[in-house]
Amino acid sequence: MAKGYWIGNMDVKDAAVYDTYRAANAQPFKEYGAKFLVRGGKQETREGALHSRTVVIEFASYADAVACYDSDAYQAAKAIRLPVAEGNLMIVEGYDG
Repeated sequence: MAKGYWIGNMDVKDAAVYDTYRAANAQPFKEYGAKFLVRGGKQETREGALHSRTVVIEFASYADAVACYDSDAYQAAKAIRLPVAEGNLMIVEGYDG
């Protein structure tokens, strides 16, 4: 079964509030077995225009990745993030070749 991934690319406008978001998302991430592969860190944009912070989170399956995002606990955390971060978040199915 292919894994599922969240790929987020954001600009954070208020680090203190974003830290509150990170604390709030810990419970749903634990519940759905999320594993951070990339969490901020140094990056270089080689093509296109991206935001300053990139996160890649791995889940055991695409269904788990979607269920985590749709969970009440993550939606509550997301409500904290939305006013202080702009960007993109996608959920993708991994390659199981």
